[in-house]
Amino acid sequence: MNKIDLYSMTEDELVEFFLSIGEQKFRAKQVFPNLHRGIHISEMTNLSKQLRERLEEMTLDTLPKVERKLTSKIDGTIKYLFRLHDGECIESVFMRYKHGNTLCISSQVGCLMGCKFCASTLGGKVRDLLPSELLGQVIAANLDTGERVSNIVMMGIGEPLDNFDNVVKFLKLVNHPNGLNIGYRHISLSTCGVVPGIYKLAEVDLPITLSISLHASNDEKRTSIMPVNKRWHIDELLTACVDYYKKTERRISFEYTLISGKNDTEEDARELAALLRGAFRGTGAPIHVNLIRVNEVEETEFKQGSTDSANRFANRLEALGVVATVRRRLGSDINAACGQLRRSAACEKSETEVETLD
Repeated sequence: MNKIDLYSMTEDELVEFFLSIGEQKFRAKQVFPNLHRGIHISEMTNLSKQLRERLEEMTLDTLPKVERKLTSKIDGTIKYLFRLHDGECIESVFMRYKHGNTLCISSQVGCLMGCKFCASTLGGKVRDLLPSELLGQVIAANLDTGERVSNIVMMGIGEPLDNFDNVVKFLKLVNHPNGLNIGYRHISLSTCGVVPGIYKLAEVDLPITLSISLHASNDEKRTSIMPVNKRWHIDELLTACVDYYKKTERRISFEYTLISGKNDTEEDARELAALLRGAFRGTGAPIHVNLIRVNEVEETEFKQGSTDSANRFANRLEALGVVATVRRRLGSDINAACGQLRRSAACEKSETEVETLD
């Protein structure tokens, strides 16, 4: 019998499910909030023992399990390696800020985008995550820490817009007032530049923050580190971003990973400022660039520049009228960057088929 994935269901879908098995529809309002609090079916004492046993037999437990956990001695950041129901592994990172707790979550097992500086993509893409597995990362972090995740960044393993339908359903689930009730404005989704997905996201019109992983200011450099740029060049990407802003009036942030000797010169800063100001001229859109010093990965040749060089790059952008922030590095003593723990733990299945982006 095919197992039912209750965690991926909306409250309305749960109503239909319970009616289909001969139960009253009010069961949905009993079960939905319990699921989102991480209460196992066997512990849902508002249900009869008979119904609990029946549901356990029928349903798939998709809540990720903590396989490994690293806690930073510097700032308390926690990096999770989660084991999924089929044995695959993903990563999430729990970060404490003054404004609340942020969880960086994964959207796929592996990634097919092939960004040269990223450990997440080295083994290719195995599969998409289900809405329940996206939601489950938040639930599992809440349970393990005993604290509430109040902010979500979709910047972990995988490309969210390559898993569009599941990601959108997750966003609606995690925002539900009877569930985790995390506001859309506390959620940021990062894409490497899947242009059709940006247009589709604009149509869905959820008030989340869209982050664009840009990482270079011209097509030659961007293509050399981001294969996705062969498919959608920078001008196509920025056109989609401008259209997204006009449609949603939501600020877009740009992520820019600084790679020593590759894209971190003063000329790069001037070119980046001119590119962004030119693209958004006349729109009134605020432009903000998050600068990230590259995480050195054993399998790549990219090197991290100094803090001073990152600050100089930011100051140059500011002088040219582009707001820039050098992102504070959390969990530096536990390799909190995406993908490294999953690879070091050898969680990939050698017999699993993977996809790569040509």
